[in-house]
Amino acid sequence: MMQAAGKALLFDIDGTLADTDALHREAFNRVFGPRGHVVDEARFKREIQGFSNASIGERFLPAESPAFRAAVMDEKELTFRNLVAGRIEPLPGLMTLLDLADAAGIPMVAVTNAPRLNAELLLSGLGITHRFKAIVIGDELPHGKPHPLPYQEGLRFVGASAQASIAFEDSRSGVQSAAAAGIPTIGMRTTLGHADLVAAGAVASASAYDDPELLARLAVAMAW
Repeated sequence: MMQAAGKALLFDIDGTLADTDALHREAFNRVFGPRGHVVDEARFKREIQGFSNASIGERFLPAESPAFRAAVMDEKELTFRNLVAGRIEPLPGLMTLLDLADAAGIPMVAVTNAPRLNAELLLSGLGITHRFKAIVIGDELPHGKPHPLPYQEGLRFVGASAQASIAFEDSRSGVQSAAAAGIPTIGMRTTLGHADLVAAGAVASASAYDDPELLARLAVAMAW
């Protein structure tokens, strides 16, 4: 199938392809609890969800060296990967949506602030690595989300235009990143509600990929 001109679907991974935020919070608390930081769900959403590891390290370990912060964050991510192994389930309707995009020749890109090991583990665990033309990692760029650069890079990889594409995000920083890149963004309500997602810049929200309104919007936007 020929690639559809200018169109692309761009997905965050954690909380967007699979609902993993509870496991991230558990891993954070296991590693940061002994260091004096335990976060509840509200604080996790406000100060951790969607942010890069470098910025999380700066926030919670301000007196430590960048190297020490990175080592602690690496420990947190290893803890997360151990927790998530064998427990990855796609959001409802995801696989059908990916089939539709493949059949229509629309490229898909994963755009995340997560470390590459996490991103690869989750895509592999879902069995969908081969679906994505590229995996854009925020920490490997000069700027991660909420800066628009990660999504601009995602568009560049597949030669897509922002307005002809659609992004899927679940965090404030992620929605801000995609919207700032000019991409109409659907907020996935895995952890945040409709009002928060729209306030961050989403054009609509959905609880899962089998939402009838979402499917109707995609059918028009992607012409499938």
